[in-house]
Amino acid sequence: MITKYARQCKAIVTVEEHQVNAGIGSAIAEVVVKSFPVPIEMVGMNDSFGESGEPKELLAKYSMDAKAIGRAVAQVLKRKS
Repeated sequence: MITKYARQCKAIVTVEEHQVNAGIGSAIAEVVVKSFPVPIEMVGMNDSFGESGEPKELLAKYSMDAKAIGRAVAQVLKRKS
């Protein structure tokens, strides 16, 4: 199914409340690189330790909020062929 939508959309943005390294974005990248490579942007924790706090504030602090997702979409669309 991932490959099907990679072919259809020709770009992927993954979003996870998890470390990007070894996360769902990495797993999806492994799948598509073998059959239909497309530009991918991954939104998630970038090699840092999380902390406690209000979810909305933490998502903004770690660039995982709606604005960050919008930026990732804009970036991947620039690279889309």
